[in-house]
Amino acid sequence: MSSNDTLDRLAQTLEARKPVNGGDPSTSYVARLLHKGPDAFLKKIGEEATETVMAAKDIDHGGPTEVLKGKLVGEVADLWFHTLVALAHYGLSPADVLAELERREGTSGIDEKALRKVQQRDADGN
Repeated sequence: MSSNDTLDRLAQTLEARKPVNGGDPSTSYVARLLHKGPDAFLKKIGEEATETVMAAKDIDHGGPTEVLKGKLVGEVADLWFHTLVALAHYGLSPADVLAELERREGTSGIDEKALRKVQQRDADGN
């Protein structure tokens, strides 16, 4: 089973849990987050991002490495999950993110960032 299949199944579940699609905020965590609106799931993304950073720092500072790596994986899974909730809210999917990553493949990150700055300047009319 590929990771794309896992992401697709999760995206379908998130879509089904949207309140507009019958998701019940009283029985579904996802429906509750989406019902509360962007502030709720964006706050969770911030929390999970911070916990991801802290878990990575714990690995850097020693301790039982396999346990700490497992904690990092768990925090990244939480972060990914909540970002997928945000994507679903905004009508996007993991496929949109994967397409963007594929578009960037083989492009230097430095070059790609410089190109985005030029495009933004052009869009701003400067």
